[in-house]
Amino acid sequence: MRDWQNLPGPGPSSRRYPDAVSTELITIPAPDGTAEAIVARPSSGEGLFPGVILYMDAFGLRPRIEEMAQRIADWGYVVLAPNVFYREGAAAELAPQTDMTTPEGREAAGKAAFPRVRGLTASKALPDIDAWVAALRGLPGAAPGPIGTTGYCMGARLAVRTAAAHPEAVAACGGFHGGGLATDEADSPHLGLRQARARFVFGHADHDRSMGPEAVARLDAALAEAGLTASNVIYSGAAHGYTMADTSAYNEEAAERHFRELRELLDTTLKGPADL
Repeated sequence: MRDWQNLPGPGPSSRRYPDAVSTELITIPAPDGTAEAIVARPSSGEGLFPGVILYMDAFGLRPRIEEMAQRIADWGYVVLAPNVFYREGAAAELAPQTDMTTPEGREAAGKAAFPRVRGLTASKALPDIDAWVAALRGLPGAAPGPIGTTGYCMGARLAVRTAAAHPEAVAACGGFHGGGLATDEADSPHLGLRQARARFVFGHADHDRSMGPEAVARLDAALAEAGLTASNVIYSGAAHGYTMADTSAYNEEAAERHFRELRELLDTTLKGPADL
């Protein structure tokens, strides 16, 4: 993992990596402290680009999230990936300590991360979301106008909450191998879809205990009731975490399918005909 220690203090200052020309790690003010965030911009080209918030999975900011942010940025976007666990520590401090390419290592990393996931309640997440949207809006190179968001694992919940909390801003929302998107809880993310105006694309993991067929059907009904344009499908044979190439759950075919569907979502909602 990159050395993300010794960052400058809060504010616009940041450090650019020599081996990732278009990517930087910044610090931004958040409701309960200072949060790190990866910022990725197109590797080539100048001007203004639509903004996208990328919500990490439970394993946190790390090289795989940086790679994904840069890939999206190279489609013509400015991407912000915040450390949503900033209350618990810096990204480097929270980084997985095991080899997640083995099932045993991934399970151990998951056990370490689950308390942080449970602790990020809706009452904490919603003020944070306001900060992430404001930070994205203030980034150099980020165009005014609609933004997109995409989330992975528990990050899919944050993406949906972002679309519901900022309907005037969020035009595109993706959620991939998400968990807990449609539950019996009073603050379940799917209940906020009535406020959303975005177009949605969901790619659920197959046989996912955190998002089973009944939950997928409940989400589908909520999307339809809200009158939203959406794709809400299960990726056959793809396990929870299928996009994460640094874990044993990685499924290249499903991951590439997700990138294709996400790009089509972002391009058709955030770019004009001349940009496509």
